[in-house]
Amino acid sequence: MVVKKDGRRQPFDRQKLEKGIERALEKRPISAFAIDSLVSEIEDEAIKEAKDSREISTEALGNLVLEKLHTVDKVAYIRFASVYRHFENLNEFINEVNKLGGQ
Repeated sequence: MVVKKDGRRQPFDRQKLEKGIERALEKRPISAFAIDSLVSEIEDEAIKEAKDSREISTEALGNLVLEKLHTVDKVAYIRFASVYRHFENLNEFINEVNKLGGQ
């Protein structure tokens, strides 16, 4: 189960996760196989993190996605972060890009 910020719970939806990752990786040089592997890795880690409670927060799940995207593709990382972290203005976006530096 995924626990939303407002406390609601909903079943984990692999397709929803995959769709968000595909959107972040749109027009990036990442194969469909690599995306599927990435989604599987995130799903496996989410299961490990949920352990006994069988629940994971949307925050923890989003952070797993960001962590993986950071290693795979920096542009996709920024795309996902801009939606996930709800950047309020251009400065927040620029600060996130600057954190990446020359990576």
